[in-house]
Amino acid sequence: MIRDVVTVSPYASLEDAIYTMMKNRVGIVPVVESGQVYGIITDKDVFRAFLEISGYGQAGIRIGLEVPDTPRVLEKIANLIASENLNIERTIVAPKNDTVLRVELQVEGEIGIEQLKKVFVEAGFTVTEIAETEAKELD
Repeated sequence: MIRDVVTVSPYASLEDAIYTMMKNRVGIVPVVESGQVYGIITDKDVFRAFLEISGYGQAGIRIGLEVPDTPRVLEKIANLIASENLNIERTIVAPKNDTVLRVELQVEGEIGIEQLKKVFVEAGFTVTEIAETEAKELD
C-alpha cells in the first residue's frame, strides 16, 4: 500500500499538475484539499487539454510558421490574419532557437490554403505547414 500519495491542490495550474506527475513518474494525481478528495487528473486529461489548447479537432486551417523572435512579430501575424478577414482560434508559440520562434495557428474563415500561404510568404515568413482541418469529437 502506498502511504505518501502525491496530490495537487484544486488551485494548482495544469502545468503544476503535469510537473508533479512527471517529477513523480505517475499517470494519475488526486486533487486534494484539507484531506478532501475532489477528483483526479490523469495523463489522458493532460493529452485532452493539449489537443484543446492546440485547436486539434476544429474545422479551419492550421498553419505553422517560423518567424524572427522580435518585438511585435505576433502583432504582424495577427494583422495579416485580420487583413484576410480570418479569425485566430488558437495560437501556440515556442522558441526554435535564440532568434527564431515556431508559431502554430488554427484559423477560421473563408480562404484557400494557397492564398493564405502566399500572404505569409510575401510578408517574409517561413511557412512550415499549412493544411485544412476538419471538426472531430474529442470524447
